[in-house]
Amino acid sequence: MNFSRPGAIDLSALKQPPARPAAPGGGSYVVDITEQNFQSAALEASLQYVVVLSLWSPRSPQSTDFNEILARVTNQFDGQIMLAQVDVDTNAAIAQALDAKGVPMVVGLVKGQPVPLFQGTLDEAEVLRYFSELIKVAAENGLTGRAQPAGAPGEEAEVEAPADPRFAAADEAFGSGDFATAVAEYEKLLAQYPADAEIGERLAGVKLLARTTDIDLQAARKAAADAPDDLEAQMLVADLDVSGGHVDDAFDRLIQLIKRTSDDDRENVRTRLVELFTVVGVADPRVAAARRALASALF
Repeated sequence: MNFSRPGAIDLSALKQPPARPAAPGGGSYVVDITEQNFQSAALEASLQYVVVLSLWSPRSPQSTDFNEILARVTNQFDGQIMLAQVDVDTNAAIAQALDAKGVPMVVGLVKGQPVPLFQGTLDEAEVLRYFSELIKVAAENGLTGRAQPAGAPGEEAEVEAPADPRFAAADEAFGSGDFATAVAEYEKLLAQYPADAEIGERLAGVKLLARTTDIDLQAARKAAADAPDDLEAQMLVADLDVSGGHVDDAFDRLIQLIKRTSDDDRENVRTRLVELFTVVGVADPRVAAARRALASALF
């Protein structure tokens, strides 16, 4: 599965987490890594013991299933390796920093330095061989520490909030890739609960995925460059930019388009821009800056 535009949005509530087989002594040597904890839980941790990054996407069942194999092999090493799972859809910066071209992708970290391992899936024996070699390389560089298992007996377990039953139909549709039905279900919920911000955020995120899934980024950019006044072409590139983490570029593109349009066209672009504000997050400082620029463009 290619993901030249790893997502910037957070639809984690819609996704099933990757499986985590337990280590023989209890707990598991598997953690989730985000852009917020990457420094401490991955880079700094790799100064003490070997960290293996597994880049995956909930849109790729192959990569989700492969995480189970990686976890089983990791737990066999009893702390010599910590497996750090990175959802590329919600952690675009990590994927871009590692120049990832697809998932699954597996990279080692030894004393803060990336060690490319492999891309794609392998059988369990091959994964074991790669991990064993990585441990040897780490030992040759003086790295021999061991990680503590996450969720080991005696540790306080994180309590997961129960799923909101209102979202069941939409979640099921989203999980099967039926974005149209998911959008329709969220729109019905929003009509019932117009003040519920989470419904609005979910709706905006699913609509963005529906518009951008399977779109060729380079072809979309060329179409927009060839037709600067084509609203749909310009809005699609803005969608792709937000999905790829180029938020400021997306906002600026639509604000400039608003300045050149009027009446219904202007309102359509404004509506799309406000929807992207919701996707990025209303508390994001880039949204605040873009809102000021939007007000200036409109008035």
